[in-house]
Amino acid sequence: MAANEDPNARWYDLRSDTVTAPTDEMFEVMKKATRNDSVFEEDASVHALERHVADLCGHEAALFCSSGTASNQFGIFGHLAHPPHSVVCDSRSHVYLWEAGGIAFHSRATVSPVIARNGIHVTASEIEGNLIEADLHTAPTRLVSLENTLSGMVMPLAEMQAISALARDRGLAMHLDGARLWNAHMATGVPLHEYGKCFDTMSLCLSKGVGAPIGSILVGSRDAINRARHVRKLFGGGWRQAGSLAAVAKHCIETIVPTMPETHKLTRHLADHLVDMGIDLQYPCHTNMVLIDTARAGISVQDQLAPALLAKNIKIGGMGTKSRIVLHHQIDRQCVDTMISVFRDVLAAHNTNKYQEQLAAEA
Repeated sequence: MAANEDPNARWYDLRSDTVTAPTDEMFEVMKKATRNDSVFEEDASVHALERHVADLCGHEAALFCSSGTASNQFGIFGHLAHPPHSVVCDSRSHVYLWEAGGIAFHSRATVSPVIARNGIHVTASEIEGNLIEADLHTAPTRLVSLENTLSGMVMPLAEMQAISALARDRGLAMHLDGARLWNAHMATGVPLHEYGKCFDTMSLCLSKGVGAPIGSILVGSRDAINRARHVRKLFGGGWRQAGSLAAVAKHCIETIVPTMPETHKLTRHLADHLVDMGIDLQYPCHTNMVLIDTARAGISVQDQLAPALLAKNIKIGGMGTKSRIVLHHQIDRQCVDTMISVFRDVLAAHNTNKYQEQLAAEA
């Protein structure tokens, strides 16, 4: 039987950090949670999670939601009451590219995407240069939306503070897609509440690097969260007996988030070895992502690497020569070392010039 056909074999999935599997320990936590109605705001486990994250982020209140797309869209919607209006954000932002056009559909807003010239993050001057002033012919900017991390890259706190000061000087609202803000927090040591000072609303995912089975959370002022709670109901996003999911999310914040530095270290280990083999990185490796481009190495992710890794029970995504490899708390050193070995084997099998040069240098 081939390795990838063995029903008892361990699988590793690096397509995203959303793919983590709930553990037996998590189910034990869920069994002990309260079981009351969250739409009626009567569940203690949901309240405990919301208070905990709001306090961590230095905000007054929080709203437990089903997904990061939901918490982003609820937060954005609350800032955009009277069209015409627009949102300015990084051109690579999740809220712009990967939320099914939600800003246009839900908030009736246009988006001004900003290209980050430094390749890592947008700057205050770039945001300022893309603000749309109020005019009879325009949809003026009403909201600045940032993302941290973005493709695993950390946005410096000082730049976020500069953008926040600019926005407040112009009377603009600030939203953060902080789906992986936990990773930025653990990579830099910057407290969540320091990030929180820059934003009116922040969305933090609980089912990515945090490792919870499901959920995301929006933080903001009491008025902002009351508005978001109403919008959540409007969109059919209220959930009833959500205590078990809230309890396990809080458990994961307390037990898995502290392990992120080890995940980041392992990610850097993988990235360094791939670079040494002649694999190019699309972006610097700051946290838990390695975005690769194998074109210069002369191999295909889709046709050669992914099938070779799958034969070792390792899943990665990608098309052509590009892939986003995402590590999380269920990826261990054995998996990474196996990946490195497979990359070497694929390179050797296809006799790429870069690999032959490396072999000659090591001889």
